[in-house]
Amino acid sequence: MTTIPFKDRLAQPAPILMDGAMGTQLHVHGLPIDAAFDVLNLTQPQLVSQIHRAYIEAGAELIETNTFGANRCKLAEVGREDQVEAINRAGAALARAAAAASGRSVYVGGSIGPLGIGIAPYGRLKAEDARAAYAEQIAALAAGGVDVLIFETFNDLAELKLAIEIAHETAPGLPIISQMSFGPDDRTLLGHLPGRIAHELHNAGADVIGANCSSGPAQISRIVAAMRAAAPGARLAAVPNAGFPENLGGRTMYPATVDYFADYALAFRSIGAVVIGGCCGTTPKHIAAMRAALDDPARTHNGGAIFSGGLVRVNHVESEGEDAGPAPKERPTELAYKLANGAFVVSVEMAPPRSHNLDRLLDHARLLRDAGADVLNIADSPTARMRISPWAVCHLLQTRLGIETVLHFPTRGRNMLRIQGDLLGAHALGLRNIFVVMGDPTRIGDYPDAMDNYDIVPSGLIRLTKQRMNVGVDQAGNPIGGATSFTVGCALNMGAVDVDKEIEVLGKKIEAGADFALGQPVFEPQIAEAFLRRYEALMGEPLRLPVLMGVMPLYSLKHALFLHHEVPGISIPDAIFKRIEDAGDDAPSEGVRVAQELLRAMRGMVRGAYIIPAYGRYELAAQVIDAVMVAG
Repeated sequence: MTTIPFKDRLAQPAPILMDGAMGTQLHVHGLPIDAAFDVLNLTQPQLVSQIHRAYIEAGAELIETNTFGANRCKLAEVGREDQVEAINRAGAALARAAAAASGRSVYVGGSIGPLGIGIAPYGRLKAEDARAAYAEQIAALAAGGVDVLIFETFNDLAELKLAIEIAHETAPGLPIISQMSFGPDDRTLLGHLPGRIAHELHNAGADVIGANCSSGPAQISRIVAAMRAAAPGARLAAVPNAGFPENLGGRTMYPATVDYFADYALAFRSIGAVVIGGCCGTTPKHIAAMRAALDDPARTHNGGAIFSGGLVRVNHVESEGEDAGPAPKERPTELAYKLANGAFVVSVEMAPPRSHNLDRLLDHARLLRDAGADVLNIADSPTARMRISPWAVCHLLQTRLGIETVLHFPTRGRNMLRIQGDLLGAHALGLRNIFVVMGDPTRIGDYPDAMDNYDIVPSGLIRLTKQRMNVGVDQAGNPIGGATSFTVGCALNMGAVDVDKEIEVLGKKIEAGADFALGQPVFEPQIAEAFLRRYEALMGEPLRLPVLMGVMPLYSLKHALFLHHEVPGISIPDAIFKRIEDAGDDAPSEGVRVAQELLRAMRGMVRGAYIIPAYGRYELAAQVIDAVMVAG
């Protein structure tokens, strides 16, 4: 049946009823909830078509293609990245065929979800790769004949705006519905409130803006009402989950009844939503109940039970970033003060123990303090081995021994919520020197199957810390009760195979606001000299970022061979190998002498020493410090 253009249909007074969850229905048919549902467009098209027909028969006027995760990044997880076009075209064809066979006026929406990988500078995916991935999927859906693009379940506003921009470029004129997902506090994962989302998406050129997924109809009604108040000229979409999911007998179940959804369909209409539907947990029965409620002129929603005065009450329109100006900062850390005043800083790395007993570590730390260490670096799960929290270690060292620490802060294994919460927690504990690093992959450690994802790359975390939290706001621009005062370090490998690439990455870290760098161990002063010359040649100025050069006292010939052959970026010359080998049982002492000589040779090139003792031999590090103090 011929339908009027989707944009013209939006202008009509009656809301458009969307379908419900595709994934839920596939799960009901026996597929695991984490299956690659998009691939079914090719492998089980009859099942996908059956679900489309069920939603159309229930009264849906807009059905979505089974392509939510059909982008190159997500499909790569199941080895199908070369089938993006085929899967999306098939998804569009299946939905289009079901709509045509119904004999009704049914629109087809091309479902597009987030890429699943953070985009630079806060993720590891390059912006150009993200653009290419979205363009590829959008072009395939447009070629398949969808009536509208539906961007849904996004939690990163910047990513959704990028997707909308690419849609305008790739499929100009094709209508766009854009929907964000919100947490229980009515904020997105990155902390944005509905008012901010409404302004940004409306200004980005989306034809319909709104919320989907989240916790359920009650929350979506609050969010959509807030969006209406903040952007009264926008067309709105309300597409909730069927409540909070529960796991019952191995099945994922949702509690919201069909009658409850029917009442909320009327509430969404009264708020002003022009697109109404269901997300996770909703079924054809939910959609049929919503259809019946919307078509019944005599039916009114259950205002006494759910609403106040027939509409969701909105007490205020959020103002994000309000009173978020710079707050007075605390005094600089001792590390920051010494770096600013040109002092040669000596730091020693310590690994937290695999125990809650810190007596031995305290003894070693006291030894290093008394030897003259300025600051102690506390590693976070080095080599992905389970150890006590470095937060606890840093706090104990600072309060018990009065020596400053540098908290190693890996991005791996942390999402954006945890990162910001951890930063606030560190600052509250007085841990204001942090070393931002990617962190070791879990596959090499005690728990190779542990979660290994991350939302942000080191340069992005440096920018978040220095340019947001250190001026009093979080990543989303919301106040955090005053500015933090972190001094932030970054990683540097002067012996990198691709020195130009290392310099490029370092430039991004400096631009983001890095205060100092901790260098990978160097066993040849000429490597540091060559790096500094190349940096100046490429950047047009000397490297001004203070570098604490890595120094690792060699413990044995076996230790030296391991570093040389198995640790990227470390090269040990033959002359040092011979010295360690010739030393025999005295190899640890010879390793200390080598480290002392290297520090003396490089003292004019770097601003400090970052001593990394092997096998917990902190007494060797103390001997290196003694030599530095004498030389100073």
